[in-house]
Amino acid sequence: MGIKQNLTLSSNTPAGIANLGNTQPWVLPARPEPLFLHASNTALVVVDMQNAYASVGGYVDSAGFDIGGAQGVIDNVGKAITAARAAGITIVYLQNGWDNQYVEAGGPGSPNWYKSNALKTMRKHPELQGKFLAKGGWDYEMVAALTPQQNDIVVAKTRYSGFFNSNLDSTLRARGIRNLVFTGIATNVCVESTLRDAFHLEYFGVMLEDATHELGGAAIQAGAVYNIETFFGWVSTVEAFVNVVSAEHPMQ
Repeated sequence: MGIKQNLTLSSNTPAGIANLGNTQPWVLPARPEPLFLHASNTALVVVDMQNAYASVGGYVDSAGFDIGGAQGVIDNVGKAITAARAAGITIVYLQNGWDNQYVEAGGPGSPNWYKSNALKTMRKHPELQGKFLAKGGWDYEMVAALTPQQNDIVVAKTRYSGFFNSNLDSTLRARGIRNLVFTGIATNVCVESTLRDAFHLEYFGVMLEDATHELGGAAIQAGAVYNIETFFGWVSTVEAFVNVVSAEHPMQ
C-alpha cells in the first residue's frame, strides 16, 4: 500500500459569491481555486503592520526574531493598499496591543501572560518594561509607510485573532463585507489566527502570501500557507490581486 501524500484538492471553478446585485465579480487567481470578489463586499485586512513587528528596535526584533523580510512585506502591503483604495475596497487595519498598565494583557491567570513573547521579554529584561505594544507608544504605532488614511478603519485587538473581544465582526457585517483579503505579520500567528476565525464566522478569507511575513522561518511560512489553502481559505499574490482589482472591468 502506497504512502498517502497530503495533497490539497484544487479546481478551476471559482469559489465564493458570484452574484451581488447588478455588478460583475472579479475573479481572483488563487489556490486551491479562484475566488469571486466584489468591491462592495471585500475588505483588505492589514494585520499588525506596527513598529513592534516590522521595525528595528521593535518588540519582535528585540525578542530575537528575524525581521529581515519585513521591508519587502511593507512594500507589498503598500501596493495592495494602493490598488484596493483605487478600486473602492474597504481597508481595515488591525492594531495589536494593550493599555500602558497591561491590564488588557491578562495577568498570571491568563495564558497570554505566559505565551506573549513581548510580555516575556519585558519580564526577562526589566529595563524594557512598558516599551512593547503599549498603546500610545512608538512600538504600538503603524509603520510610517503604512499610516492609515481617512476612511480607513482601524480595529484595536488584544489577542492574536482580530475577532476576539473586538468590534471587527460587527464592523464588517454592517458594511455587507464577506470577503477578507489578508496581509501583514505574522503569517503563522495573528494572520492565520484571524483568518481561521474568519472561516468559522462564514467569511471567505484569502491571504496574499508575499504580503505576509512569518515568525520562525521559511518552513513556518510554508506550513501556514498549506493550512490556509487546504483547510481555512485561499492563497494568492499581490501581483494577482493588483492586476484583478485594477482592471477596468471585472473579469468574468
